[in-house]
Amino acid sequence: MAVTSFQDLPLADRDREWDGAAAERRVRTWADAEDEPNERYRAAHVWYDAEKKQNFTAYKLLIADVVDGSLTAVPRGVMAAGNVMQGSRGGVDLPASDIDRVKSHLAKYYKKMGDTPPWGQ
Repeated sequence: MAVTSFQDLPLADRDREWDGAAAERRVRTWADAEDEPNERYRAAHVWYDAEKKQNFTAYKLLIADVVDGSLTAVPRGVMAAGNVMQGSRGGVDLPASDIDRVKSHLAKYYKKMGDTPPWGQ
């Protein structure tokens, strides 16, 4: 189990729509990860199962999309992941030992956006 390293990705415009399924397709293409995940693909997610990193299903909490050819954190994607960490959409099944690190990772993007994460209010 692993929390990805904070990439400090540039932020998309705050009003950019978030479509996780479409972002997933664009990230796979951008990362040249059509057949299996790789390091570039991993950078778009906050968490992955390191023991199954060769499977797309091992990756959770996608927060980035490809904007103008670059991997970019999308504020609405960050907020969606933050809400999932609070139990929205059924929550996410992560090891208890990773939850604080995932929240810390997401909190860095909330700070970059000038916001407070939902668990910090």
